[in-house]
Amino acid sequence: MASTEIRVAPASTRLGLTADLMQRTGLDENVLETLVQRFYGRVREDDLLGPIFAERISDWGPHLERMAAFWSSVALMSGRYHGKPVPKHVGLPVKAEHFDRWQALFRLTAREVCTPAGAEHVIERAERIARSLRMAVEDSRPGRVPSLM
Repeated sequence: MASTEIRVAPASTRLGLTADLMQRTGLDENVLETLVQRFYGRVREDDLLGPIFAERISDWGPHLERMAAFWSSVALMSGRYHGKPVPKHVGLPVKAEHFDRWQALFRLTAREVCTPAGAEHVIERAERIARSLRMAVEDSRPGRVPSLM
């Protein structure tokens, strides 16, 4: 099964990496919070993705906090997120078009909210995560032989 688990560097190393990433990308916690809020606002209104989320999330506050921590860890190596995203996504009724739509909305939002370098940084990571989650979801389907990647 593909893994999207976040690796955590020691605190002193992580602080230096985070500071460097912030300087190079223009990203910070406020930008990432705006990205998460705006992106999931679009997701909630989307005809394809909205219903899937609406069936599973009734209290958006904790979910958005978790996603802000996730993107902080992914984009800035902050170590704020502690979780395993793959099990949360396995078994969802999603197909290739859902992942494609998710990525399109994310790219659009990242380019609106972030600096060009910041958008490139988070989009590259989002695409890698989407590939990994997509493989995990597809491999978990009944009768499917798991991929070796």
